[in-house]
Amino acid sequence: MDERERLLEKLRRIEALHAGATTDGERNAAASARERITARIAAVGDAAEEYHFSLQNPWSHKLFVALARRYGLRPYRYPRQRHTTVMLRVPKSVVDTLWPEFRALDEAMAKHLNEVAEHAIAEAISDDISDVEVIKGHFTGPSEVGG
Repeated sequence: MDERERLLEKLRRIEALHAGATTDGERNAAASARERITARIAAVGDAAEEYHFSLQNPWSHKLFVALARRYGLRPYRYPRQRHTTVMLRVPKSVVDTLWPEFRALDEAMAKHLNEVAEHAIAEAISDDISDVEVIKGHFTGPSEVGG
Protein backbone atom coordinates (compact mmCIF):
# COMPACT_ATOMS: atom_id res chain seq x y z
CA MET A 1 0.00 0.00 0.00
CA ASP A 2 1.55 3.33 -1.04
CA GLU A 3 1.41 6.60 0.94
CA ARG A 4 -1.62 7.90 -0.95
CA GLU A 5 -3.61 4.73 -0.27
CA ARG A 6 -2.59 4.82 3.42
CA LEU A 7 -3.79 8.42 3.72
CA LEU A 8 -7.11 7.63 2.01
CA GLU A 9 -7.64 4.64 4.27
CA LYS A 10 -6.84 6.76 7.34
CA LEU A 11 -9.32 9.45 6.23
CA ARG A 12 -11.97 6.77 5.68
CA ARG A 13 -11.33 5.36 9.17
CA ILE A 14 -11.66 8.84 10.72
CA GLU A 15 -14.92 9.40 8.89
CA ALA A 16 -16.16 5.97 9.95
CA LEU A 17 -15.23 6.78 13.54
CA HIS A 18 -17.30 9.96 13.41
CA ALA A 19 -20.13 8.02 11.83
CA GLY A 20 -19.66 5.23 14.38
CA ALA A 21 -19.19 2.64 11.62
CA THR A 22 -16.91 -0.37 12.06
CA THR A 23 -18.68 -3.05 9.97
CA ASP A 24 -20.33 -3.07 6.55
CA GLY A 25 -23.74 -2.93 8.20
CA GLU A 26 -22.70 0.06 10.28
CA ARG A 27 -21.26 1.75 7.18
CA ASN A 28 -24.59 1.27 5.42
CA ALA A 29 -26.35 2.71 8.46
CA ALA A 30 -23.92 5.66 8.41
CA ALA A 31 -24.74 6.26 4.73
CA SER A 32 -28.45 6.21 5.60
CA ALA A 33 -27.78 8.60 8.47
CA ARG A 34 -25.94 10.92 6.06
CA GLU A 35 -28.99 10.87 3.79
CA ARG A 36 -31.28 11.65 6.75
CA ILE A 37 -28.99 14.52 7.83
CA THR A 38 -29.06 15.87 4.28
CA ALA A 39 -32.86 15.66 4.18
CA ARG A 40 -33.14 17.33 7.60
CA ILE A 41 -30.87 20.16 6.48
CA ALA A 42 -32.98 20.70 3.38
CA ALA A 43 -36.17 20.76 5.48
CA VAL A 44 -34.82 23.41 7.87
CA GLY A 45 -34.26 25.97 5.10
CA ASP A 46 -34.61 29.55 6.37
CA ALA A 47 -34.63 28.50 10.05
CA ALA A 48 -30.90 27.83 9.78
CA GLU A 49 -28.26 30.28 10.97
CA GLU A 50 -25.43 31.67 8.88
CA TYR A 51 -21.95 30.56 9.98
CA HIS A 52 -18.58 31.99 8.98
CA PHE A 53 -15.57 29.64 8.79
CA SER A 54 -12.06 30.98 8.26
CA LEU A 55 -9.69 28.27 7.04
CA GLN A 56 -5.96 28.89 7.20
CA ASN A 57 -4.63 27.05 4.15
CA PRO A 58 -5.85 25.87 0.74
CA TRP A 59 -5.91 22.19 1.74
CA SER A 60 -8.12 22.81 4.77
CA HIS A 61 -10.38 24.98 2.64
CA LYS A 62 -10.79 22.29 -0.03
CA LEU A 63 -11.36 19.60 2.60
CA PHE A 64 -14.02 21.62 4.44
CA VAL A 65 -15.86 22.53 1.23
CA ALA A 66 -15.80 18.90 0.05
CA LEU A 67 -17.09 17.67 3.42
CA ALA A 68 -19.89 20.26 3.42
CA ARG A 69 -20.90 19.33 -0.12
CA ARG A 70 -20.82 15.65 0.80
CA TYR A 71 -23.62 16.39 3.28
CA GLY A 72 -25.55 18.29 0.63
CA LEU A 73 -24.66 21.72 2.02
CA ARG A 74 -24.05 24.76 -0.18
CA PRO A 75 -20.83 26.53 0.88
CA TYR A 76 -20.48 30.11 -0.35
CA ARG A 77 -18.81 33.44 0.32
CA TYR A 78 -19.79 37.02 -0.34
CA PRO A 79 -18.01 39.34 -2.76
CA ARG A 80 -14.79 40.76 -1.30
CA GLN A 81 -14.55 38.08 1.40
CA ARG A 82 -11.21 36.29 1.51
CA HIS A 83 -10.80 33.07 -0.43
CA THR A 84 -10.10 31.36 2.91
CA THR A 85 -13.66 32.17 4.04
CA VAL A 86 -16.49 29.67 3.78
CA MET A 87 -20.05 30.55 4.72
CA LEU A 88 -22.77 28.01 5.50
CA ARG A 89 -26.43 28.47 6.35
CA VAL A 90 -27.22 25.50 8.59
CA PRO A 91 -28.70 24.64 11.98
CA LYS A 92 -26.26 24.71 14.91
CA SER A 93 -26.60 20.94 15.33
CA VAL A 94 -25.09 20.46 11.87
CA VAL A 95 -22.07 22.60 12.78
CA ASP A 96 -21.71 20.63 16.02
CA THR A 97 -21.44 17.45 13.90
CA LEU A 98 -19.55 18.78 10.87
CA TRP A 99 -16.81 20.75 12.66
CA PRO A 100 -15.36 17.91 14.83
CA GLU A 101 -15.31 15.59 11.82
CA PHE A 102 -13.56 18.25 9.74
CA ARG A 103 -10.98 18.89 12.50
CA ALA A 104 -10.08 15.20 12.74
CA LEU A 105 -9.78 14.85 8.96
CA ASP A 106 -7.83 18.12 8.69
CA GLU A 107 -5.38 17.05 11.39
CA ALA A 108 -4.70 13.75 9.60
CA MET A 109 -4.27 15.55 6.28
CA ALA A 110 -1.91 18.16 7.76
CA LYS A 111 0.21 15.48 9.43
CA HIS A 112 0.49 13.57 6.17
CA LEU A 113 1.35 16.66 4.09
CA ASN A 114 3.98 17.70 6.65
CA GLU A 115 5.60 14.24 6.52
CA VAL A 116 5.66 14.30 2.71
CA ALA A 117 7.19 17.82 2.67
CA GLU A 118 9.84 16.96 5.26
CA HIS A 119 10.79 13.79 3.38
CA ALA A 120 11.02 15.62 0.03
CA ILE A 121 13.10 18.49 1.48
CA ALA A 122 15.43 16.13 3.32
CA GLU A 123 15.91 13.99 0.22
CA ALA A 124 16.22 16.76 -2.40
CA ILE A 125 17.69 19.76 -0.54
CA SER A 126 19.31 18.96 2.82
CA ASP A 127 18.93 16.22 5.38
CA ASP A 128 19.11 18.88 8.15
CA ILE A 129 15.47 19.91 8.42
CA SER A 130 15.67 20.99 12.06
CA ASP A 131 14.21 24.33 13.13
CA VAL A 132 16.31 27.49 13.19
CA GLU A 133 18.60 28.31 16.11
CA VAL A 134 17.26 30.67 18.77
CA ILE A 135 19.97 33.19 19.67
CA LYS A 136 20.32 35.67 22.51
CA GLY A 137 20.09 39.28 21.55
CA HIS A 138 17.65 41.96 20.59
CA PHE A 139 15.40 41.81 17.55
CA THR A 140 15.93 44.97 15.52
CA GLY A 141 13.35 44.36 12.83
CA PRO A 142 13.53 42.64 9.48
CA SER A 143 15.17 43.91 6.30
CA GLU A 144 12.90 43.70 3.28
CA VAL A 145 13.56 40.82 0.91
CA GLY A 146 11.59 40.06 -2.22
CA GLY A 147 8.80 42.18 -3.34
